[in-house]
Amino acid sequence: MSWTPLGPPQPQPQPVPPPMPVAFSGNRKDFFHLIVRGAGLELVTVGFYRFWLATDIRRHLWSNTLVDGDGAEYTGRGKELLIGFLVALAILVPVYLAYFLAGLEAEHVKAFASLPLVAFFYVFGQFAIYRARRYRLTRTVWRGVRFWMSGSGWIYALQASLWGLLVLVTLGLALPWREAALERYKMRHSYYGDLQGSFEGSGWEFFKRAWWLWLLTPFALYLMIFAPFVYGAYKAIEWRWWLSGIRFGEVRLESTLRRSALIGLYWKVIGWITLLGVVFLGYLLLCTFLVASIDGSSIETFFKTEAFAKSIPLLALLVIGYLAFALSLNVVMRVYLLRDLWIRVLSSTIVHNLEAAANVTARGELANALGEGFADGLDVAGF
Repeated sequence: MSWTPLGPPQPQPQPVPPPMPVAFSGNRKDFFHLIVRGAGLELVTVGFYRFWLATDIRRHLWSNTLVDGDGAEYTGRGKELLIGFLVALAILVPVYLAYFLAGLEAEHVKAFASLPLVAFFYVFGQFAIYRARRYRLTRTVWRGVRFWMSGSGWIYALQASLWGLLVLVTLGLALPWREAALERYKMRHSYYGDLQGSFEGSGWEFFKRAWWLWLLTPFALYLMIFAPFVYGAYKAIEWRWWLSGIRFGEVRLESTLRRSALIGLYWKVIGWITLLGVVFLGYLLLCTFLVASIDGSSIETFFKTEAFAKSIPLLALLVIGYLAFALSLNVVMRVYLLRDLWIRVLSSTIVHNLEAAANVTARGELANALGEGFADGLDVAGF
């Protein structure tokens, strides 16, 4: 006879939930209308509407990015960005003014001051990038829990500056290790509720994936037709490496983005820029002929007498044409290099162990928009 000893039941292994792909539910037509409307309001408000437009764009992209069927919420406001920008200007304008006065004092003083000024703005720009990211994270909510960020913007700026010098000395070869070190610092201080982030990507892994691009870069700089291929492949590799290294506790991301996935977007942007440039050139010629005919002079006489330089109607038409050209470029860039790029990157992203984020506790405080104001004032604002 045989018998089974009595004892507590053995725990059954829990089934591993399948990876969760990230989806996007937004409509391209709706985004296009949002951008065109925003471009028109930027024109009317002399550019100040861009703070509200940036907020609308983020709300559209965040809310239509679905993880396990739930979209994120962006709670930032355009007014916050405007106030942050104005405060940043109040700090930055005196620096520009001091440099200008130094230049008036003596040319050699101006030349001497150039290097410290560039160094100052580089370090300050890195500080602004870190604080802008902190602002955007604290305005991002998913399933009722907010992301947030700690850490020091000045420590990050110092690290970024030192790594930047090493990249310069090594002619760019140290760039993968710089990116890995900075991402580790940012992710180590990033949180989803009480779930701490980390970054597992390494500089060596990045370098192994993209080393051949360093060899092709001189050719791309010499023959610009190769630049979109090299840059597009680099950005795709960078996106895949970065996403695959992100962790929040046991939650991890994975990307399957192909190296060629973004090249077409850059060529589309180049095509649109070329087309808009041709249209703008045609517009300039048409305006010139029109104003010359109204003046009752031939084109040759119009230019020979330099009447074109004193023609107020021609100047007004040129300003209108230039503004339309610039706003059209902004629309193209935002459609292709914001929305379409966002979707291509998202469609390759997979979330593993999402259930580990099911019971997080809300933590963290809202950050002010001053960092984003600095980033905007220095023209280093990321999205």
